[in-house]
This record gives sequence, C-alpha cells and structure tokens, in this order.
Amino acid sequence: MNVVIRKIGNSEGVIIPKEILDRFGLKAGDQLEIIAKNGGMHLQPVEEDFSRQMEHARRFMDKYKVALKKLAE
Repeated sequence: MNVVIRKIGNSEGVIIPKEILDRFGLKAGDQLEIIAKNGGMHLQPVEEDFSRQMEHARRFMDKYKVALKKLAE
C-alpha cells in the first residue's frame, strides 16, 4: 500500500488508512515508534510500560539534574 508524505502545519506526515488502523487496533492519539531497519522504516505501537518508565526517568533526571551533571564530570 502506498501513501504520500503530506505537509501538516510545520511538519510532514503520512495518513494511515482506516483499514490498517482497524487491523492493528490503533486510533487517533495512540503513539507509534519509528525504527530504522534494513534500509527501511518500521512502525510499531509504543508499549505503555516503556512509555510510563520513560516519563518517570525524565522526572527523575529533571529533579536531580544538578547531581547528575556533577557525576558526569
């Protein structure tokens, strides 16, 4: 199935056909991860656990940014 890269505001993107969204149980607002693989791109849903863990890591790094910066020296 071919899609076209389109201008969307200041970005560019593709429209995922409804039949593909339905097949994979995706809807507007779901997050996808883009992986470069074998000279191409692979899209996969973001695992909620990983997404939650990354949010906690970001908060931790923000809270302890001064200490982490000192440790990195």
